[in-house]
Amino acid sequence: MDKIDRAIINTLQEGFPVCDSPYKQVASALNITEDDLLKRLDCLLQNGTLSRFGPLFHAEQMGGALSLAAVKAPQASFDEIAEKINSQPEVAHNYARDHKLSMWFVLATETLEQQQASIQQIENLTGLTVYNMPKIKEYFVGLKLEA
Repeated sequence: MDKIDRAIINTLQEGFPVCDSPYKQVASALNITEDDLLKRLDCLLQNGTLSRFGPLFHAEQMGGALSLAAVKAPQASFDEIAEKINSQPEVAHNYARDHKLSMWFVLATETLEQQQASIQQIENLTGLTVYNMPKIKEYFVGLKLEA
């Protein structure tokens, strides 16, 4: 990752303009071309430096529900369980943890009732208890890279 990539990441964490040509506006602020910005973003996503690039919605403020959840997934069937959980459209992402609760995932639904239904569906699919840990307070931790 070079100086420009670090500047892109730092700049985009501060917000993304809502206008007719947002990429062009960001590129201009970085003194690069829009095409270069788009290519660099694609490269950062492809090589795994960035896991995603997109809007962050506050589901609760829009009437929805967002929660961190976990299951005690046996190692022998971990991949199979991950596939079943990931097949649910309400699951944003999941990951392994070195813990008794070995698989953690994020649930995002339009309503609290849909969240409960999704948890029940995952329990039915996997045969495992879902430990639901809804967000009580939100914290933002910004990452600023040295340019």
